[in-house]
Amino acid sequence: MYVDNYEFKDWMQKLLDKLDEVGKDVKSLQTNPEVMPNDKLLDNQDLCLLFKVSTRTLQRLRSKKLLPFMMISGKAYYRASDVREFIKERFDVGTLRKFEEEHGSE
Repeated sequence: MYVDNYEFKDWMQKLLDKLDEVGKDVKSLQTNPEVMPNDKLLDNQDLCLLFKVSTRTLQRLRSKKLLPFMMISGKAYYRASDVREFIKERFDVGTLRKFEEEHGSE
Protein backbone atom coordinates (compact mmCIF):
# COMPACT_ATOMS: atom_id res chain seq x y z
CA MET A 1 0.00 0.00 0.00
CA TYR A 2 1.40 3.33 -1.05
CA VAL A 3 0.66 6.47 0.99
CA ASP A 4 1.69 9.76 -0.50
CA ASN A 5 3.20 12.56 1.55
CA TYR A 6 -0.03 14.57 1.76
CA GLU A 7 -2.05 11.59 3.03
CA PHE A 8 0.64 10.76 5.57
CA LYS A 9 0.70 14.31 6.94
CA ASP A 10 -3.09 14.32 7.12
CA TRP A 11 -3.16 11.07 9.11
CA MET A 12 -0.39 12.25 11.42
CA GLN A 13 -2.30 15.47 12.12
CA LYS A 14 -5.45 13.48 12.94
CA LEU A 15 -3.44 11.27 15.27
CA LEU A 16 -1.86 14.25 17.03
CA ASP A 17 -5.27 15.92 17.43
CA LYS A 18 -6.69 12.75 18.99
CA LEU A 19 -3.74 12.44 21.38
CA ASP A 20 -4.19 16.06 22.45
CA GLU A 21 -7.87 15.38 23.08
CA VAL A 22 -7.14 12.31 25.20
CA GLY A 23 -4.48 14.20 27.16
CA LYS A 24 -6.92 17.00 27.92
CA ASP A 25 -9.55 14.49 29.08
CA VAL A 26 -7.14 12.82 31.48
CA LYS A 27 -5.82 16.12 32.79
CA SER A 28 -9.34 17.43 33.39
CA LEU A 29 -10.21 14.27 35.33
CA GLN A 30 -7.10 14.58 37.46
CA THR A 31 -7.70 18.22 38.32
CA ASN A 32 -11.48 18.12 38.76
CA PRO A 33 -12.14 18.03 42.54
CA GLU A 34 -15.64 16.65 42.03
CA VAL A 35 -14.33 13.59 40.20
CA MET A 36 -11.29 12.87 42.37
CA PRO A 37 -11.49 14.87 45.61
CA ASN A 38 -8.03 15.08 47.19
CA ASP A 39 -6.83 12.01 45.33
CA LYS A 40 -4.10 11.60 42.74
CA LEU A 41 -4.29 9.19 39.84
CA LEU A 42 -1.35 6.86 39.28
CA ASP A 43 -0.69 4.89 36.11
CA ASN A 44 0.96 1.52 35.44
CA GLN A 45 4.43 3.02 35.24
CA ASP A 46 4.08 4.61 38.69
CA LEU A 47 3.01 1.31 40.24
CA CYS A 48 5.60 -0.78 38.38
CA LEU A 49 8.37 1.43 39.77
CA LEU A 50 6.89 1.51 43.27
CA PHE A 51 6.18 -2.22 43.58
CA LYS A 52 9.09 -3.33 41.38
CA VAL A 53 6.79 -5.53 39.30
CA SER A 54 5.93 -5.89 35.62
CA THR A 55 2.87 -4.56 33.85
CA ARG A 56 1.71 -8.18 33.54
CA THR A 57 1.73 -8.51 37.34
CA LEU A 58 -0.43 -5.39 37.60
CA GLN A 59 -2.77 -6.85 35.01
CA ARG A 60 -3.02 -10.02 37.08
CA LEU A 61 -3.83 -8.00 40.22
CA ARG A 62 -6.55 -6.15 38.30
CA SER A 63 -7.99 -9.39 36.90
CA LYS A 64 -8.18 -10.93 40.37
CA LYS A 65 -9.83 -7.72 41.62
CA LEU A 66 -7.11 -7.25 44.23
CA LEU A 67 -6.24 -3.74 43.09
CA PRO A 68 -9.06 -1.31 42.20
CA PHE A 69 -8.56 0.63 38.97
CA MET A 70 -10.37 2.64 36.33
CA MET A 71 -9.92 2.71 32.58
CA ILE A 72 -9.65 6.11 30.91
CA SER A 73 -9.20 6.07 27.14
CA GLY A 74 -7.94 2.50 27.30
CA LYS A 75 -5.33 3.16 29.98
CA ALA A 76 -5.46 1.85 33.56
CA TYR A 77 -5.33 4.39 36.39
CA TYR A 78 -5.31 3.81 40.13
CA ARG A 79 -6.47 6.14 42.92
CA ALA A 80 -3.69 6.95 45.38
CA SER A 81 -6.02 6.08 48.29
CA ASP A 82 -6.70 2.61 46.81
CA VAL A 83 -2.99 2.03 46.29
CA ARG A 84 -2.29 3.14 49.87
CA GLU A 85 -4.82 0.58 51.20
CA PHE A 86 -3.36 -2.13 48.96
CA ILE A 87 0.13 -1.40 50.31
CA LYS A 88 -1.09 -1.47 53.92
CA GLU A 89 -2.69 -4.87 53.38
CA ARG A 90 0.03 -6.58 51.35
CA PHE A 91 3.40 -4.86 51.66
CA ASP A 92 5.92 -3.96 54.32
CA VAL A 93 6.29 -0.67 56.17
CA GLY A 94 9.21 0.42 53.97
CA THR A 95 7.09 0.33 50.82
CA LEU A 96 4.33 2.29 52.55
CA ARG A 97 6.86 4.89 53.71
CA LYS A 98 8.26 5.23 50.18
CA PHE A 99 4.74 5.69 48.79
CA GLU A 100 3.92 8.34 51.43
CA GLU A 101 7.10 10.27 50.59
CA GLU A 102 6.40 10.27 46.85
CA HIS A 103 2.64 10.79 46.88
CA GLY A 104 1.83 12.28 50.28
CA SER A 105 -0.06 10.81 53.18
CA GLU A 106 -3.81 10.80 53.74
